[in-house]
Amino acid sequence: MKQNKILIFALVLFVIQLGVFIYFTSKINQTNDYVIKINSDVKELDNKFNLKNEEIQGTINQLSESLINTQSSLESQISSLKAKTSSDFSGIIEDAVQAVVTIRTDVSQGTGFIITDDGYLVTNYHVIDGARYADALTSDSNSKQLTLIGYNPEMDVALLKIPGSYNSIEFDDSDNVKIGEKVIAIGNPLGLSFSVTEGIVSAVHRKIQNSPGGYIQTDAALNSGNSGGPLINTNGRVIGINNFKVKGDNIGFALESNFLVEEINKISEEELNQTLI
Repeated sequence: MKQNKILIFALVLFVIQLGVFIYFTSKINQTNDYVIKINSDVKELDNKFNLKNEEIQGTINQLSESLINTQSSLESQISSLKAKTSSDFSGIIEDAVQAVVTIRTDVSQGTGFIITDDGYLVTNYHVIDGARYADALTSDSNSKQLTLIGYNPEMDVALLKIPGSYNSIEFDDSDNVKIGEKVIAIGNPLGLSFSVTEGIVSAVHRKIQNSPGGYIQTDAALNSGNSGGPLINTNGRVIGINNFKVKGDNIGFALESNFLVEEINKISEEELNQTLI
């Protein structure tokens, strides 16, 4: 009887211990699950925080780039507005003049302008017609040997090249030129390097005898030596190449840029197997 009581007591004690063990084991597992969940939540928050930092940094970079572009655009607009409102073209011709060259030959002198950063340039064909030698004087007064790439006498266009790297000038769409808008002719009249004259567009799409091109008529002074120089608008872009003037009258003509670009690419395709513009 006594032994049975001892066995029952032992069994009860075992059950109690087992229950306590199961209880605390369950609590430990719950605690582990809670810790794992906390770690998971912390990791998720950390990832979200990192993503948010990346988004913020990306936004900052975009804003910084936007501010730089806005500043550059604003400076360009200010220069253009200054030119349009006050006739002060100093804000736009500084870069344009760097692309202009004086062309000197044994028979004549004229102007050209650089159209690619690697030294391709254009001028009037009559500037180099009949010459035995020619060189180009850049805006920094360096003399460069000229290489003739090709030409079209009917369009009075010649494509040449000088060695080196340069600031080129951009073209604008001559179909957008309006009668009455201000223009600037850059050239080397009478050997006076890099002179500029101001005028307005008097007419567009003029047709000249023996030429298939269209011409801008302008009252900007075109004198001897201006031939082959750029006619630029108030954005500093080429809308034509100065060709000739009517003697005794203040009437000048420039081959429109769209015809010029087309001719340059025709010559470069034939001679270089590529288009330049």
